[in-house]
Amino acid sequence: MPAGEELARRLAADVPDPELPFLTLGDLGILRRVEVGLEGTVRVVLTPTYSGCPAVSQMADDVRRTLMDAGFPAVQVDTELAPAWSTDRLGPQARAKMEAMDMAPPPLAASTPISLTLKCPHCGSLRTRELSHFGSTACKSLWRCQDCREPFEHFKALR
Repeated sequence: MPAGEELARRLAADVPDPELPFLTLGDLGILRRVEVGLEGTVRVVLTPTYSGCPAVSQMADDVRRTLMDAGFPAVQVDTELAPAWSTDRLGPQARAKMEAMDMAPPPLAASTPISLTLKCPHCGSLRTRELSHFGSTACKSLWRCQDCREPFEHFKALR
């Protein structure tokens, strides 16, 4: 990978997600491709967490601004919906960051496909229940632990 492309990829991957600012586009696996042309123009391809994500335009603006501030003369940001993003694209670092922010990450694909409960990110209890299928954004749900009584958000599994 040429040096300019490596820099552009790293800069784009480090852009914070507008709805989950403790995670980057790289953490979430939203960044699909970064290509740098002969004259330094950059094409970035993003795949949002779901097709109706209201933050897509903000992500594109943030990526464009970050790369242009770094000296790239022109930046094009495109969205690809296929193949669809899934929570399997979340790496261990993203899952650890979610847990550190008291958010329950989605289960790994290799785990049991049907889960009736979630582990509380505060106390580890499995005695939890869903309060609302939609949390602060459509990709999260709101839960409460029945032991420590603390509410927490869950990033929904999308496969």
